[in-house]
Amino acid sequence: MNYQWYPGHMTKARRMMQEDIKLIDLVIELVDARVPASSRNPDIDELGKNKARLILLNKSDLADEQQNQLWAEYFRKKGYSAVALNARNAAGMKQIQAAVQEACREKIERDRKRGIMNRPVRAMVAGIPNVGKSTFINTYAGKACTKTGNRPGVTKGKQWIRLNRNVELLDTPGILWPKFEDQSVGQKLAVIGSIKDEILQAEELALWILDFMRETYPGRLAQRYQVPEEGTAVQLLEQIAHVRGCKLKGDLPDYPKAAALIVEDFRSGRLGRITLERPPAEE
Repeated sequence: MNYQWYPGHMTKARRMMQEDIKLIDLVIELVDARVPASSRNPDIDELGKNKARLILLNKSDLADEQQNQLWAEYFRKKGYSAVALNARNAAGMKQIQAAVQEACREKIERDRKRGIMNRPVRAMVAGIPNVGKSTFINTYAGKACTKTGNRPGVTKGKQWIRLNRNVELLDTPGILWPKFEDQSVGQKLAVIGSIKDEILQAEELALWILDFMRETYPGRLAQRYQVPEEGTAVQLLEQIAHVRGCKLKGDLPDYPKAAALIVEDFRSGRLGRITLERPPAEE
């Protein structure tokens, strides 16, 4: 399957971000901790190349804890500030204020030398759809400032939010980029829910998850579904359909229903804490 989803509002959102970037001191980029590389939009790197940068590895509670640490260290070595967090329950949020101040240390020092004291850091919150930007802002602010939803495309416009006397945030819509050069990137984004499910094939995603799990996290599928991790991915999907009662008339396996179950079990964390990518080896 060719993975692509770039509705018209994303083109408009990118132009808007291009206009707003000159008002910004800091770009706070949220990525999904399960796919820290694939969930980074190269356009955001281009837009924010002369700005202070902070990368937040959100949904870290769903990702492999050891990999969270390795990815945070990888980004720091690249010159970014980086924090792993779970915006839904505020885990890691206490580190954010210090990380913002650290990322903007040069800007704050320049202001001080010019006699400008206590000017708030103006930060743009950016990221692809469904990485939790609105949830992060609401938790950081301690109140519901933005609409949230566990689906891509909830935030359509921009809005400024004054958090405290030190920080102002600009929320932006989630944007993808027009073409995935590597289709494995699109596949991973589809698995985590950053591409609308209506245009996807659940069976294809489920088969990919089954193969990945057996190779990288052996034993997890057997533990969850009480099936041996043998045979082809299709045979394994059929076994899971049988065990979970996903059947059609004549006792035939209901592959789409079983596939949707597996995808949802991955996304919800019921398959355990899983990271789909490893940091690149140091060059």
